[in-house]
Amino acid sequence: MTIQVGDKVPSVNFKHMTADGPADISSDEVFSGKKVVFFAVPGAFTPGCSLTHLPGFVVSADALKAKGADTIACMSVNDAFVMGAWGQNQNAEEILMLADGNGDFTSAIGLELDASGFGMGKRAQRFGMIVEDGILTYLGVEAPGEIKVSSAETMLEQL
Repeated sequence: MTIQVGDKVPSVNFKHMTADGPADISSDEVFSGKKVVFFAVPGAFTPGCSLTHLPGFVVSADALKAKGADTIACMSVNDAFVMGAWGQNQNAEEILMLADGNGDFTSAIGLELDASGFGMGKRAQRFGMIVEDGILTYLGVEAPGEIKVSSAETMLEQL
């Protein structure tokens, strides 16, 4: 079942890159006591994700923080090395790049995407959410091929 507004986000571990290499970061660390703008993409370095989705958040990071976001986080079912490299490639210093390598978080919130037909296996659907102190307050799940309800512009409006 898909997570709903008002639900607590599940407790799982993500990976993220640090100066010392990949490290665990729990969803509790990401979401507890903060207002988090969180968006997921089907794959790092893919066209829609690299040309539109992530760049929108890079450009809007200051505006999102000015409207109350404590953290802006991007997640994909990729490994921490890929997410770290993609963040560097996209100048995403203001964005927490999270790897859900095994899809644990994606599965727990019910937003899996079967991209096997593209040779990509199980991935996350493209979505955006706002989480306040661990509770989901906004969820926008995209229709195939769209970047609207999870865009930086929509997140700004929702804040």
